[in-house]
Amino acid sequence: MTREHAPPASGNGAPLSGSVLAEAAVVFAVVLSIHAAVWDRYSWCAVALAVQAFYVQYKWDRLLQQGSAVFQFRMSANSGLLPASVVMPLLGLVMKERCQSVGNPYFERFGIVVAATGMAVALFSSVLALGISRPVPTNTCVISGLAGGVIIYIMKHSLSVGEVIEVLEVLLIFVYLNMILLYLLPRCFTPGEALLVLGGISFMLNQLIKRSLTVVESQGDPVDFFLLVVVVGMVLMGIFFSTLFVFMDSGTWASSIFFHLMTCVLGLGVVLPWLHRLIRKNPLLWLLQFLFQTETRIYLLVYWSLLATLACLVVLYQNAKRSSSESKKHQAPTIARKYFHFIVVATYIPGIIFDRTLLYVAATICLAVFIFLEYVRYFRIKPLGHTLRSLLSLFLDERDSGPLILTHIYLLLGMSLPIWLVPRPCTQKGSLGGARALVPYAGVLAVGVGDTVASIFGSTMGEIHWPGTKKTFEGTMTSIFAQIISVALILIFDSGVDLNYSYAWILGSISIVSLLEAYTTQIDNLLLPLYLLILLMA
Repeated sequence: MTREHAPPASGNGAPLSGSVLAEAAVVFAVVLSIHAAVWDRYSWCAVALAVQAFYVQYKWDRLLQQGSAVFQFRMSANSGLLPASVVMPLLGLVMKERCQSVGNPYFERFGIVVAATGMAVALFSSVLALGISRPVPTNTCVISGLAGGVIIYIMKHSLSVGEVIEVLEVLLIFVYLNMILLYLLPRCFTPGEALLVLGGISFMLNQLIKRSLTVVESQGDPVDFFLLVVVVGMVLMGIFFSTLFVFMDSGTWASSIFFHLMTCVLGLGVVLPWLHRLIRKNPLLWLLQFLFQTETRIYLLVYWSLLATLACLVVLYQNAKRSSSESKKHQAPTIARKYFHFIVVATYIPGIIFDRTLLYVAATICLAVFIFLEYVRYFRIKPLGHTLRSLLSLFLDERDSGPLILTHIYLLLGMSLPIWLVPRPCTQKGSLGGARALVPYAGVLAVGVGDTVASIFGSTMGEIHWPGTKKTFEGTMTSIFAQIISVALILIFDSGVDLNYSYAWILGSISIVSLLEAYTTQIDNLLLPLYLLILLMA
């Protein structure tokens, strides 16, 4: 069903498929929409970046097909360079616009730094692909060079010396993380997913270092510091144990005891003191006081605990069905995997309505737990390592082709990023009126409702396939309809949401993101909420 098209200028190799071109068309529609809404020199940089990423993506795809890439990437998808390259720049642009509209110059500059950093890491990924392509793609090099020259020239005259140094620091961290994590974790990412995930981690690590060095001058929110320390601490812990277990067998009791002891040492001796330095309070006492501060928070925590118990029971029930099945290759059906999407929606909606700050912290804790359990499963740490391997193997799909199982972590990230990414000082003074009032719900709409409904209806009732994909027209249409119904329900139950007649933009945003879900081969749990967040913020 794939219709072939002529490739972009320069180079030899297989032509681009219709699905890749359709994905590119959707991404360009988003980029041009943001460009029209912002319309400044930074948005022109985003357009130039998208053009060069479109051409370079073809080179990455050819490298993956030939097995000539530097690292082992996930093979069940295209490179995904274009949709990933524009996420951080567009997010920075809309963040700058929002914070400028409420008169917050600090976060306005922060948004510009985010955009510049996203462009820098995307250009590095492009240079890497062009550098290892043989023969050298002359025309693509010229296009990429021109776009990169324009971006560097504009950013050079727009950023202060300190901001330029900050961008270069993130780029340096990104390069080292690429070399370390892509070597340790083969086939876990596509080039685009690596750009998105490792770019975000690099930026957070640099922010944490910067704020740690200027802790006397900076007076940040303890909640933000908590997220930074937890994410960076878990990543560094993973790198430490991956290096350590190269020299010893991780499956023995001695190694498992050592793992648990070192986890306590790193947590109590590094993470907690680091957090204490930033928030200037005892982290454990602060966390306990924060969690049980109000009666509403206690009710939410009890409710979330019940949902977590329900999720565990679903896992056990599906594995019991597998044990009773005659087929040893039994896999959970699509509907069974989407149970977790419904549970997550039931978790996040009350949190968004009643206490977003609590949801912010609870999602951070949940992310740390998920990552820790994945370490236990991956390293076969006793006593739970082998049990987790058996339980979670039931829910694997084609995207879990590497040594890590990341889909449940991506689901949590997709739901949480709209809560984490929007600076709270820029959400005051009515700045989240209109379509922007739905920004915290971007993950719920795109993944919890849209992706779930599209998958269930598309796999059970779909007959008309989008060209070049397994996704169906019926699945996409029911996804759009379900998200519109969800918006209506949000209006009813959340009195703080006032759309101010911005229904056309909301419908267009939901439709564009649903089309992206139909054509992208990247991790939709991560990509779709970010695109909907960007469109709603604009």
